[in-house]
Amino acid sequence: MLRRAPLIASLAGLSHQAPHRAAGNQTLAPLKFNEHGTFQIAVFSDLHFGQRPSLPSSHVRHVADTGADESSTGGEQDRNSVRVIRDVLDFDPPNLVVLNGDLINGESTCLENSTHYIDQIVSPMVERNLSWASTYGNHDRRYNIHGDGILKREHMWRGARTQKMVSATDAGTTNYYLPVYAASCTDDSTCAPELLLWFFDSRGGLYFQGEDQPSWVDEGVVTWFNQTNAALVKKHQKVLPSLVFVHIPINATEALRTESKGGVRQHYQPGINEDDDTAQQGAGWCSDGVVDETCVYGGQDGPFMRALVTMPGIVALFYGHDHGNTWCYKWDAQLAGMAVAGNGINLCYGQHSGYGGYGDWIRGAREIVVSQEKLKDFAVDTHIRLESGRVVGAVSLNSTFNKDYYPATPDEKTYMGHTENGKVKVYDESGTGLRTGCAPSAGGLRAVAAWAIMEWTLRVLYP
Repeated sequence: MLRRAPLIASLAGLSHQAPHRAAGNQTLAPLKFNEHGTFQIAVFSDLHFGQRPSLPSSHVRHVADTGADESSTGGEQDRNSVRVIRDVLDFDPPNLVVLNGDLINGESTCLENSTHYIDQIVSPMVERNLSWASTYGNHDRRYNIHGDGILKREHMWRGARTQKMVSATDAGTTNYYLPVYAASCTDDSTCAPELLLWFFDSRGGLYFQGEDQPSWVDEGVVTWFNQTNAALVKKHQKVLPSLVFVHIPINATEALRTESKGGVRQHYQPGINEDDDTAQQGAGWCSDGVVDETCVYGGQDGPFMRALVTMPGIVALFYGHDHGNTWCYKWDAQLAGMAVAGNGINLCYGQHSGYGGYGDWIRGAREIVVSQEKLKDFAVDTHIRLESGRVVGAVSLNSTFNKDYYPATPDEKTYMGHTENGKVKVYDESGTGLRTGCAPSAGGLRAVAAWAIMEWTLRVLYP
């Protein structure tokens, strides 16, 4: 999610390595647990590549959402974001990388090369011979960019597992699943998966060169989800443990955050909890389909939530979008104002991974460590691996989560250009005295000044 989004700009700093036109990803080996019975996933959220300010044009919307508190040094941001991905992958090598939405800051891109940022984003995985799977977010869909175009660009590189399994017009792009098999499986056509990974498209943003697009998982996709899971259970004659990924949080997240019994508690749901409100699925949409930021929540994600809580085997749902939140919570009760009751599913934010987008919270990735042994009890472990190398927020999403006591997660910040002994310098929020926003270099200061002039000009020309 990008609360204040600078608009169109030139592309710079992209990888000079040409992508492969036919990467042959259909021949990728099936995902498997390792010989020790574990499978690890690194989740990067809200990278926002390509973010820059610009003058408005007739095809760019929401000029009022721009703001000078966002960085105006997009190339430097993107290089720092690539560094974050590389460092985290080296600190904590995974079996699969998940890019969980808002890969690209679409409102800042040009039609002819809007998807080329993918080349930079996936380069750390390509370099390490890792594969990845994506969901797309609201900023991946703007006037000059759309999900199918991003998907095509991903598959120019070896390692892309992202798919489109639902072709309906309003479904979005990234609705699919990936099975994970035991290490001993030699023929995936005869083995039952040990784990299913489900990916959903919460849409949002704009239709390609069109108007506003609904920001929730489409009900037709939910029908596909229910039918496909039922067919898999019937085929394999067992409940299949599952993890789910989507970009925009569900309504239960806001209800949990604000519930009267204390909401998110730092020692029981450790993580940053800095966003004032949850930008949930359907936010800004009235129940009658009118787009209006003043509308109250209209229940648009109700079908998706009901599927999540009624389908056996789902362990956790992972999302991003709200950059200032990184906690997990077990949704196991009926919450005030909700028509859907939780069944014990774990809801987890990721970590803001990119130097694009709002906020200077330390960047990193959510790591999910799945063991076949714990999966028997539908439990997984998870933690945040920070760009500094530190691990925070480590919890076990088991039957006693919400009751188990954990160390609190510190509220730390990092800024572009701030290093110490060649490594990113980390500031404790309580003692920085630093402004929110990117640390300005001389070029950055000039860019901020230029933006101030542009903003004044816009107010004169477009009162």
